[in-house]
Amino acid sequence: MNGYEATAAGVQADQVIKLRHKKTRTNHTLRLISVRCSAHTSRGRRRGRKFSSTAPSSDGTLRIATDLLDVPAELIAEMYQLRWTIELFFRMFKHLLGCRHLLSTRQQGVEIQIYSALIACLLILLYTGRMPTKRTLELLCFYLIGWFDFDEIQGHIDKLKTASS
Repeated sequence: MNGYEATAAGVQADQVIKLRHKKTRTNHTLRLISVRCSAHTSRGRRRGRKFSSTAPSSDGTLRIATDLLDVPAELIAEMYQLRWTIELFFRMFKHLLGCRHLLSTRQQGVEIQIYSALIACLLILLYTGRMPTKRTLELLCFYLIGWFDFDEIQGHIDKLKTASS
C-alpha cells in the first residue's frame, strides 16, 4: 500500500484479522480497513417524516470488513465512498429506464437491453439538456407503439428544454 495514496483517501488503519468461533469452527481471514469520515449523531426516526436518518451515530471512523486481501486499501475506501452514486445509478436504471426485469437471460440479450436503455437516456439528455423523466420515457414508448404522434412528443421535449433554460 502506498502510504501517501492511502492517507489521501482517508485510510487510518489497514489490518488483517482472523475471525474464529469454537462452536461452528469458523476460521476466516478478513481485512479491517478504518477510513476517516464525517462524524454525526443519529437523529432517530421521526414520526410523520418520509425521509429521516435511521443510521447509527458515527464517531468519525468508518470500519470496512472485507475479504479482498489483494486490493489496495485506498481503492476499497474509494469504492465504499462511491457506493451511493452506484446505488443511485441502479435506481435510475431500474425505475426511470424501466429495466426492472431482464427481457432475456442470455448475455447478448442483457447487453442489448442495457445498451438500449443507456443510449435512450443519453440521447434524451443530449437533446433536452436534462435528465429524462419517467413521463418522457413513457411518451417515447407510446410514440414507438403508435399511440402518440410526433407533435405530442415534440411538445413535451420543448417543455423540458424551456424548463432547463
